[in-house]
Amino acid sequence: MTQGKIERYHRSMKNVVKLENYFFPWHLQEAIGNYNQFYNEERYHESLGNMTPADVYHGRVKEIQSRREQIKQKTMRERRRLNRQPSENVLM
Repeated sequence: MTQGKIERYHRSMKNVVKLENYFFPWHLQEAIGNYNQFYNEERYHESLGNMTPADVYHGRVKEIQSRREQIKQKTMRERRRLNRQPSENVLM
């Protein structure tokens, strides 16, 4: 299972990095470094509960889940409020 994740990571990185031509080795190294930063700090991973690896590593999972639950509850309350109001566009 771990080997599959590594292969998927390499394929994803190659798909991004191969989009451009690099004329100097340090340009390629910079592009790989930028992708690694994106992968670890910004990209949400489904296998981590839609968290970034950095969030999990730094122990921010409960805080993020709590914030997401608050947003979800607020959204549901707003949807209920909007759906209870009679619509003016309904033909009778």
